[in-house]
Amino acid sequence: MLSKFQNHIDTNLPFLKGKKLLLATSGGIDSMVLVNLCCQSKLDFAVAHCNFQLRGEESNEDENFVKSQAEKLQIPIFIQRFDTKAFAEQNKLSIQVVARNLRYEWFYTLLANHNFDYILTAHHLDDSLETFLINFTRGSGIEGLTGIPEQNDKIVRPLLAFSRNDIEAFAKENLITWREDSSNASDKYLRNKLRHDVIPILKELNPSLLSSFENTITHLKQTQSLAQDAANNLYQKVVSEEENHTVIDIPNLLKYRNYKAYLFEWLQPFGFADWSSVYDLIKAQSGKQVLSNTHILLKNRDSLLLFPKQNTTSDEMFWIQKGQTEVKIPLKLSFCNVSDISLQSTNVIFVDEDLLQFPLTLRRWQEGDIFQPFGMTGKKKLSKYFKDEKFSLPEKANIWLLCSDDKIVWIVGKRQDERFKITANTTKILKINYTN
Repeated sequence: MLSKFQNHIDTNLPFLKGKKLLLATSGGIDSMVLVNLCCQSKLDFAVAHCNFQLRGEESNEDENFVKSQAEKLQIPIFIQRFDTKAFAEQNKLSIQVVARNLRYEWFYTLLANHNFDYILTAHHLDDSLETFLINFTRGSGIEGLTGIPEQNDKIVRPLLAFSRNDIEAFAKENLITWREDSSNASDKYLRNKLRHDVIPILKELNPSLLSSFENTITHLKQTQSLAQDAANNLYQKVVSEEENHTVIDIPNLLKYRNYKAYLFEWLQPFGFADWSSVYDLIKAQSGKQVLSNTHILLKNRDSLLLFPKQNTTSDEMFWIQKGQTEVKIPLKLSFCNVSDISLQSTNVIFVDEDLLQFPLTLRRWQEGDIFQPFGMTGKKKLSKYFKDEKFSLPEKANIWLLCSDDKIVWIVGKRQDERFKITANTTKILKINYTN
């Protein structure tokens, strides 16, 4: 296995050579074999051990074991203890999710603080098969059926080419000691149920299961690459990027029979999970939307609009003092006194300065806001104005109001308020210019 491992590094992971590596080490057989292989291959590495304090004294014994092995082999070691259970309860998350998040957050901190180049984990081929089956049973796109990636950003898994049997045989031949995690014997978790009950039956039906699985993964990754190429090509024809949002042209999208697959490829990175609702937006009424944790997908006439949630609300307010000549945040405005008015536009207004109450404020619009549109005698709700002007949700979300006391002076870049216009009685004309 050593020669195969070294050849694997030389052929497929040559960028690891000469780099400073951090090896995630639990003390189990997989990570201790990886430690041994890295030592014999003369790679430059340190080990990092997480004590999640979930198994009482057993967890502490794992920590002491890894520490003693690192000292014996003269390998630098980092140890971190986590109150995992308390963190999970506080944040209402599962123990598994919390442990994973804490582990990798700490690894990346070590990466930054100690100038490591990559994090190595000891995932192997059987782990990848288990992940494939977990995703398969839960329902997954092709990405979830390609197993565990060999490299994901700074995380590298150099044992994915080896089976659990390979690792066990190498450990016995080289008299490697390790710790058994008692939780691995429990069928409480789906992964363990698959490992203990399902995979042995599959291997009995097909003794070459792992070899067949490797071939399947290779084919699936090639298919995934083709799908991504197709999605990228169509993206250029159907999708446009605006300043604050993305527009998907529905009529153009529907020209393609597999439009749902394209939507999945484009939108999956934004955290959407309710795909039936996403697909239903295609034929939904304008105004319907689907939310992910970070984004909003909105049906707007013949388009789907994608934009971040944080663009939709803001409690921020900015003050503008009398005599101030410019504003740079949250948008660029300039103020100057003029003797007469020139051509007015959506980006330039002229107001009677004596009618203003300073300081002026810049704020987001709110439900219930009312103004008197320039040139009109009656007042109008902003929500009605937006509807009449057919503003999309992203456009409304990015609206700023220039206000005097509780009155709207200007829907910036859109419409001035009648109440502050220049008249025959005006003595001070203030020109306000918006630069977008």
